[in-house]
Amino acid sequence: MPFRNTSRDTGVAVSGEGKPEDGGAGEAGSEGAPKPQGLGPPHTGLGPDALMPHQMAGHAEALGAYKARTGWLNLFVLAGLGGAFVGLGALFAMATTIGLGPEPGGLGRLVGGIAFSLAFVLVVVGGAELFTSNNLMMMALVSGRIRAVELIRAWIIVYLGNMAGTVATAGIAVLAGLTLDAGGAIGAKATRTAAGMAALGPVESVFRSVLGNALVCHAIWLTYSARTTTDRILCVLLPIGAFYTLQLEHVIATMFYFPLAYFAAWGAGTGNGALGFLDAEGMHLGVLDFGSHLLAVTAGNVIGGGVLVGAVYWFVYLRRRA
Repeated sequence: MPFRNTSRDTGVAVSGEGKPEDGGAGEAGSEGAPKPQGLGPPHTGLGPDALMPHQMAGHAEALGAYKARTGWLNLFVLAGLGGAFVGLGALFAMATTIGLGPEPGGLGRLVGGIAFSLAFVLVVVGGAELFTSNNLMMMALVSGRIRAVELIRAWIIVYLGNMAGTVATAGIAVLAGLTLDAGGAIGAKATRTAAGMAALGPVESVFRSVLGNALVCHAIWLTYSARTTTDRILCVLLPIGAFYTLQLEHVIATMFYFPLAYFAAWGAGTGNGALGFLDAEGMHLGVLDFGSHLLAVTAGNVIGGGVLVGAVYWFVYLRRRA
């Protein structure tokens, strides 16, 4: 019988054809296809226990097919929310760590990471879309459930929606005067963060983003096992805390920190142009710095989330059905 599971991103059931249905969770599998052997104990998908990894893989595959065929406007709006949520999480993290010095140590970063996880709690529980977590749609692609053109369409829509959400949130934060709070500490921290991103070489940017999205996608992957809202919140805390503490790269965060630094400098009259800011050495950082870093981090995030998480779990749990 076709796979059925309750979508933990959209709140609707997803069938084996990737369409919303009524119903509960079920075991991955398709009619006429052999069931995976030796992949874990049998699990009905019912009851209070968490889903097993092979069931999580079936859920991720079906969810990817569903998202690929979601209307563009819904995807764009949900992606706008996702970008806004990442911006709010970044603001919360900066606000909680401004008293710990310009470069807080490991424990200080962990505090910021737990605060930053607000973004992913809002995304997972509230139901929003991020380009980075949608890299898990690679599982549906390699399973043959969606075509490459459908995957690219969904990624482009969500990417642009995330950009719109982060830029809008950065602008609202500056208009609200948040970057001037605590003597301008939040604005200064955003500028240091963006300047630090721009200072990374392309190779370092790519590999930091590979590791970064591997952790982010694992956070989302773990939520597929959850039975309650509390489970889902707990699933994201440590992976996102580790991501932030290790200072890894995430393209949606990049989409927020650079515009926030630009807008803060523009509002303070120190940006040497509306789309630029000065780093600690007085060097002007503009749109080209933003674009080059964004490109490198996007590539690394696709590798980390789509290949090292999505494709690897497909290989382990779903390839025998292909």
